[in-house]
Amino acid sequence: MILQRYSIRFLLISLYASFIYTTTAQIQERVYWTDPSIQPDKKGELSIEVDNLSFFKNNEYEGKFQTGWTLPGFWLQVKAVYYPLDNIKLEAGVHSMVYWGADKYPTYAYKDIAQWKSNSYHHGARVLPYLRAQVALSDNVNIILGDIYGKANHNLIEPLYSPELNLTADPEAGLQLLYTSRFVDLDSWVNWESFIFKNDYHQEAFTFGISSRVKFNDPESPLHVYMPVQALAQHRGGEIDTIYVNSVQTLMNGSIGAGVTWNTNRPLFKRMNAEVDMVGYYQQAGELWPFDNGSGVYARLSADIYDFRVKTSYWTCKEFISMFGSPFYGSVAMWEEGLTFERPKVIYIGAEYSRSFGKGYALGIEVDLYNSLSMYGNSPEGRVKIEGSKNFAAAIYLRINPSFLLKKF
Repeated sequence: MILQRYSIRFLLISLYASFIYTTTAQIQERVYWTDPSIQPDKKGELSIEVDNLSFFKNNEYEGKFQTGWTLPGFWLQVKAVYYPLDNIKLEAGVHSMVYWGADKYPTYAYKDIAQWKSNSYHHGARVLPYLRAQVALSDNVNIILGDIYGKANHNLIEPLYSPELNLTADPEAGLQLLYTSRFVDLDSWVNWESFIFKNDYHQEAFTFGISSRVKFNDPESPLHVYMPVQALAQHRGGEIDTIYVNSVQTLMNGSIGAGVTWNTNRPLFKRMNAEVDMVGYYQQAGELWPFDNGSGVYARLSADIYDFRVKTSYWTCKEFISMFGSPFYGSVAMWEEGLTFERPKVIYIGAEYSRSFGKGYALGIEVDLYNSLSMYGNSPEGRVKIEGSKNFAAAIYLRINPSFLLKKF
């Protein structure tokens, strides 16, 4: 087992090293992100679009935050895309998820919904219907109904949203408003995660989110200054379910920060970004988690040097819990019941590479190291000393998104 782990590490690091001579590393933008724009020149066009993200990610986690796991698989969307008007776009098809070696998939959403786990399964692959209706009210405003532009498109910081959910989470569905202008970018959405009928014995659950960026000058300026503001609120409950005890929970995460990007536009040293965020958590209703409120500080720095990106960050918090964030950015152990942390501190170092082969085709390779420092924790047995740990992850991704024109009406 140990030999197998180190063989996987060596393989992924070797792949990473063999590609660092190519283009700028932007996995979030090149591999995960989906273009939300409407193209007026496609009015009357009907096409078939295939969207696929294949991945192999190995997490060697050894500390108290989380245990390790491996993700070998892909998700695939096949859909018809039609532009009835120059400002309306319709998409309909299916979304499927496959992990190599798995033969059945639970039918519930892949993020926890409190007090409910389904006993039903999809067999062979996890398959969901996919439908998106989008209208551009102007050059600045878009409204989306159905499957929204989620995950990486929200541009949430890692303590609020783990990048790994771009691989594993179901598509977000509900209502979305996108607004962009010279001074502000705004993404506001409702993701309806669990619908209930009368007498259902599970909870209604939905998440409301806002992700905005105030731009104090042009993002392409030599020195760009901005302020990110982000908020998430998840409500779990429902008036027609059959859960009467602790049936309502409302959980909130939020952040506000300041950032600066130095655009050198030189071939060797292209840009540097620094950002500091104040992060908060609040349990407005229910007793789902052990703390009612908490806070944290997240400071990060990245540099695009030649053809790759190096990045680092520092995190510390007190009684902070994240709904969707990486397990390293919180005060609760994910795999040890009842264990909480006192002021955890994590230093992150990472490197990534990505290459675009044309519109809709991109490769990404990533190496991450999470170094958690020594701290104290509280368990049902009492206060305990927790030694620091080094947690390693490496991954390779391939995004393929071709489109085939069927007919122009």
